[in-house]
Amino acid sequence: MFYTVYILYSKKDKRLYVGCTNNMTDRLRRHSNGHVLATKYRRPLVVIHKEFLPKEEASSRERFLKSLWGVREKKKIKEKFLGNFDG
Repeated sequence: MFYTVYILYSKKDKRLYVGCTNNMTDRLRRHSNGHVLATKYRRPLVVIHKEFLPKEEASSRERFLKSLWGVREKKKIKEKFLGNFDG
């Protein structure tokens, strides 16, 4: 089964949120409706990055992106997004 590792950008506080799910549509609905505590007060949110990976790889990738080592990669993704769109 494939999972989606995703990065959300908060237009409110300009920070990123990294998540992993096997049902992206439902997960985005939950984020948008304020049902996810970590992003409830950070809305509106925009998906700026998605990766489709097998479950084990997705879990590892999510952990990496949430780690100190993943900061550089997230920063590049954020800068690319902000360069293409006006935040």
